[in-house]
Amino acid sequence: MNLPALVIFDMAGTTVEDRGQVPAAFAAALADAGIPLTPDQITRVRGASKREAIRQLLPPDQQSRVKDIYARFRDKLADEYRTAGVRAIDGAGEIFRRLKDRGCRVALTTGFDRDTALLLLSSLGWTRTIIDAVVCGDDVSNGRPAPEMILLAMQLTGVADAATVANIGDTALDLESGSRAGVKWNIGVLSGAHRRETLERAPHTHIIESIEELPF
Repeated sequence: MNLPALVIFDMAGTTVEDRGQVPAAFAAALADAGIPLTPDQITRVRGASKREAIRQLLPPDQQSRVKDIYARFRDKLADEYRTAGVRAIDGAGEIFRRLKDRGCRVALTTGFDRDTALLLLSSLGWTRTIIDAVVCGDDVSNGRPAPEMILLAMQLTGVADAATVANIGDTALDLESGSRAGVKWNIGVLSGAHRRETLERAPHTHIIESIEELPF
């Protein structure tokens, strides 16, 4: 079968193990601000830009607190990762290298800010030799489900045709973003935030257990 020219992976839950650090940091940051959340409320915004997710979770009369709560979330998440460590999803680094060896470009997209993304990349040893571009939530005006992170990854890697692009993520918002970008392969993985029934309701071409089952 034809290979994608560009394969775009989400980070937490797709290529980086999500052992609950992200929802834990969200819950703690918002609880500190006096806003308790249920697990379902947090799950519904998984995949979104983290700043936008906080905005969605705050009542209308508390939108002025987004910046401070987001900063608290970043600090708590960095502490979680430094304390518990960062682990790749099984096979992730090898998959990146295999795709590169076959002539594909590889990009990562994430709702994290760049400092957090760089912390993860540094911890995992993922360098520019295997990752061609990293697009963070703060790099675009509109995060997922808008297609802007995918379109920017295409621009940064010199890929103009969305019909040659694969998008892979563990949330419904990842898949909605891929659909809006018009990618050929729009693949949901069950290694992260959302269960099969949630991903199957989102636009997709494949649902797989993990990135080790990519169809190319």
